[in-house]
Amino acid sequence: MKNSYEAMFIVKPNLTKEETDSLTAHLKDGVTKNSGVVEELLVWAEKRKLSYPINKFEEGIYYLLRFKTDSLNIIKMKDIYKLNDSIMRFLIIKIDEKHLPVTGAVLKEA
Repeated sequence: MKNSYEAMFIVKPNLTKEETDSLTAHLKDGVTKNSGVVEELLVWAEKRKLSYPINKFEEGIYYLLRFKTDSLNIIKMKDIYKLNDSIMRFLIIKIDEKHLPVTGAVLKEA
């Protein structure tokens, strides 16, 4: 049974357009290659100031990814995302479909 998940990524703020396109494809491929279904991929915040520096960066771009997959695939996906140098931090959580999060801001499609 496929569960719903939400992943938040903080990526380097100095990526070029080509690197950003490659990154969004990489984020989606991480799900689809592990028999998952991408529901949406959004830019949650562009160049937001971080609470503390990460890898000497004081700003980061936040991506929000909602998808469905089997729970066994999450470990494989984490391994894939850890190898990408453009991703500074990420968090994947399981969400209850009864209580889907409501986004208050208008998000830009990635």
